Amino acid sequence: MTLKLGVIGTGAIGQEHIRRCNNVLQGAKVVAVSDINVEGAKAALQRLNIEAEVFADGHDVIKSPNVDAILVTSWDPTHEDFTLAAVAAGKYVFCEKPLAMSAEGCRRVVDAEIKHGKRLVQVGFMRPYDAGYRALKKVITDGDIGEPLMLHCAHRNPTVPESYDTPAAITNTLIHELDVLRWLTNDDYKTVQVVFPRVTSKSHAKLKDPQIVLFETQKGVRIDVEIFVNCVYGYDIQCEVVGELGIARLPEPSAVQTRKAAQLATPILTDWKDRFIGAYDVELQAFINDVKADVLTGPSAWDGFAASVAADACLKAQVSGAIEAIEMPPRPAFYDKK
Repeated sequence: MTLKLGVIGTGAIGQEHIRRCNNVLQGAKVVAVSDINVEGAKAALQRLNIEAEVFADGHDVIKSPNVDAILVTSWDPTHEDFTLAAVAAGKYVFCEKPLAMSAEGCRRVVDAEIKHGKRLVQVGFMRPYDAGYRALKKVITDGDIGEPLMLHCAHRNPTVPESYDTPAAITNTLIHELDVLRWLTNDDYKTVQVVFPRVTSKSHAKLKDPQIVLFETQKGVRIDVEIFVNCVYGYDIQCEVVGELGIARLPEPSAVQTRKAAQLATPILTDWKDRFIGAYDVELQAFINDVKADVLTGPSAWDGFAASVAADACLKAQVSGAIEAIEMPPRPAFYDKK
């Protein structure tokens, strides 16, 4: 059976997902799309050489009897509404991060899903599908370095646009670490503090860059994450786990090392899409397979809620400079068994 997908939002990530679902992955095809720019959506499909029904309203995609499952890749503030509508329609939905614009919005999705009685929502956190992170997770789970004590992490971009501001370092960038570090450590956050080093001259008036975010988890693990989004030299994701018996580092992306002109050189990626393109493929294929098996196993609405609770505390800590509590309610049993 071919899973018939509806994609809401045909911007950059939407077009990438349409391309991979139709041309790279197995068992699914995009049969309907929507975008507020209908002509832009039609032009995107034409560029991709894909035939699909085009709607102006994402709700029409959800209501379409020809659509089995939904991908939400629209403007961030619309994610909650479309995801809730998909749940109400009883359709599986893959929602790109963020699940909602606030923890309260994420909790509404969680509550709606629990009321429905079945997991229908997967959040687009792709790092748990990255081969490097999976290898690092296995080292931790197997106990090769003992219990984790500290994590040293970095999220660096070569540059960001003028529209990117200080809070975006949390909501747009750190949000990935907020999810994947919970997954790596199997632990929730307890407190957070944000400190600001000297600002780089490559930044602009609305952005304090870099930032250092300091966490303590419920088990007492200490985590520091450097966010440096105007580092100039490339797109660089780092994670080092210090355990009781040893240290494990996230593998570097595969690259050809050269010896030339009296230099030893290894190229560094500059585009996040290149760094995680394989993870996106694995992530969407897993979603397709899970929907066809009628059970979701990927990042849940609860994971989206947990990341948003932590993000809200981080935003508060950016302003206060103090150590702020991250107060997570107990995870519902509904998500323990899903």
